[in-house]
Amino acid sequence: MAGLQINHLYKRYGKDKHPVVKDFHMTIRDKEFIVFVGPSGCGKSTTLRMIAGLEDISEGEIFIDDQLVNHLPPKDRDISMVFQNYALYPNLSVYENIAFGLRMRKLPKHEIDIAVKKASRILEIDPYLNRKPRHLSGGQRQRVALGRAIVRNPKLFLMDEPLSNLDAKLRVSMRMEIIKLHQNLGTTFIYVTHDQAEAMTMADRIVVMRDGIIQQIDTPERIYSMPANTFVASFIGSPQINFIRGKIEENALGVLEFHTSRFKLPVHGSNATALRKHSQVNKQVVLGIRPENISLEALFSEAVISGSYQFTELMGADRYLYLDIGQDNLLIARVSPSVHFEKNEAVRLGIDTLKVLFFHRETGERFS
Repeated sequence: MAGLQINHLYKRYGKDKHPVVKDFHMTIRDKEFIVFVGPSGCGKSTTLRMIAGLEDISEGEIFIDDQLVNHLPPKDRDISMVFQNYALYPNLSVYENIAFGLRMRKLPKHEIDIAVKKASRILEIDPYLNRKPRHLSGGQRQRVALGRAIVRNPKLFLMDEPLSNLDAKLRVSMRMEIIKLHQNLGTTFIYVTHDQAEAMTMADRIVVMRDGIIQQIDTPERIYSMPANTFVASFIGSPQINFIRGKIEENALGVLEFHTSRFKLPVHGSNATALRKHSQVNKQVVLGIRPENISLEALFSEAVISGSYQFTELMGADRYLYLDIGQDNLLIARVSPSVHFEKNEAVRLGIDTLKVLFFHRETGERFS
């Protein structure tokens, strides 16, 4: 088993002065499930490929179990990698595909047989060992690719968007398979995805990246409830968080309030303390509130927003209301699916002030 230390990693291509990975620095503990997430081009796959030895390191260090591996070839790093494309040998059976790497290492035949059958049982593909890949479903082929990685018993499993070619239903079931696989093997996993649902459901910790820079490293719970900045807050969560621009003012009783042209909301507790600490009184800020923390129970709330109903999305157990509150973006609220309004009908919504977040107007950093 293995821990991983990544020290101030950079990746530059050619004479380009702008690195695609910039000062990536973190410690990954033994047996952790780490997910790198971010939009296309943010540097997550490049970072994974540097860990694997498939990309040269421009600057920085990578240690696996306290061994510097910067100049080790991939075969000497004791890792297994699963790619977006299955890359199975079409003319070989499932058994031979899984066994291929072990045969290349010239392991005894009986050891190969034991390893292949153990991996196939874990992945529940033992009934298909004699089939060719063309006779398998997409999910079964992805399990074969995982099996080929498992049999090597590596220190690290690296996965680069392994589910992106599967349909939505299959992605959900394969997510569960990979979680169970991690639990059964007790090995360190590093998983790359652009899908925030995969990151939230699978990770022990999430690394959110943007433009080659780490935005936040934290547990899924803290990434969601305490995002470091507006980018993290908007990237994680579906539908995404609401942002409202306004000004922090102090009323005659010394209570802070968040003002827009249409409404004002009281600011209490840690939010008030943080805003005062950062000298934000009488300054413009951005308020963040997630749709599930907005309700139609306005009569029972001290914080009320009024808007006009525009349209709705029915998502089975939930309905998302979209309201015009006088800013560029519509406000999204999660309500009961039985709720109905007419176009432009006035709606009053209650805000859970304990779940409100405040961000710097210019930098996007959360006040804390």
